[in-house]
Parts: sequence; C-alpha cells; structure tokens
Amino acid sequence: MKGRSVKKFCVLSMGFVVALAFCGVASAENAVKSGPQAGDSLGAFYVTKVAGAEDDGVDKNANLCYRCRNGRRPQVIVFTRATDGKVEELVKKLDKAVEANSSSKLRVFVNVLGEDKADATDEAKKLASSSKVKNIPFVVPNEFENGPDNYGINAKAEVTITLASSLGVKASHAAGSADELDIASVLGDLKKILN
Repeated sequence: MKGRSVKKFCVLSMGFVVALAFCGVASAENAVKSGPQAGDSLGAFYVTKVAGAEDDGVDKNANLCYRCRNGRRPQVIVFTRATDGKVEELVKKLDKAVEANSSSKLRVFVNVLGEDKADATDEAKKLASSSKVKNIPFVVPNEFENGPDNYGINAKAEVTITLASSLGVKASHAAGSADELDIASVLGDLKKILN
C-alpha cells in the first residue's frame, strides 16, 4: 500500500507542476506587448498640449513634438486610454520623480488616447485637474485613436509606458487594463534612464 500511495503522490505532484508550468506559459503569452521596446529608437510624433506643466514654456493648444523638445534627456512617455485609479497614482509618482531628478532633467508627458479627439481632450483635462501635478504636460497625439503609427501601440493595451534617454528606449511597460499596471516596476526602471 505504501508504494501505491507514493506513486499516486508522485503522479499528482507531476501533474500539478505541469499545470503550473502551463499556466505560466499561458500568462506569458497573454502579456500585452505595446510600444517601442528596449533597444528601439525613439521616433518623433506630434501632439496638442491640453493642460499641465504651466511653466514649461509651451502654450495650451500648441501643436508640437514633445519628444523632440525633450531631445536626448531622459524621458517617460505615457500613453493611456484610462485616466483614473492606477493611472492617476502613476502620474503623481512620476511628477515627484521629475522634481527629485531635476539635475538629470527628467521629463514626462502623458498622452491621452481615445476614439474621439474632443473626448480624449476632455479626459486629459480631467486627469490634469484631478492629479494636481505641476511638472507633467497632458497632451493628445495628432494620431489620437491609437497613438503614433511609428510607436506600435497595441490597441488592446489600456496603458503603454516608454522610458528612454539619448533617443533610445531603455524599458517598456504595458497593461491590458489600468488595474494591472505595475507602478513599482515602472518606477524601478527609472534608474535605467537617469544619468
């Protein structure tokens, strides 16, 4: 009887390990990949400033390339279809990071995406108002539905975050839902772009 119990236990244990491995593979396959990836060049794209960063020298409603304006400085570019919860929390923490890393000239700008440009503009204004951040401009890209074509933003990603310096992407994060956003991981990757 003892031998039979051990065999059953071994078979059950192996089945459990296989199931865990399968779940791990399945979740890795379901991970959302969006935006430029580490090693990619950071392309130019145009946006309209809607709100925020009142002291950055850019007027509201100005159409410009913030990526170009930021040049080779370390920068975090957020693309989002959601404007509350974890997105607002991320924006507040990034604003503090800009202040804490002023010597590195860290820049952040938030791109609000949507099916309708007027709705995206309204959402960007709401996020700027509710987050009460001082150093981050809120913008709507000219390609407002899914972001700039040269960035490859996944339509299934509610949030895409690109961290870059010297015009090269150092890290990328994406979440299918804003609730899945790993803020600690994004903030941890700031060290990859700061001088």
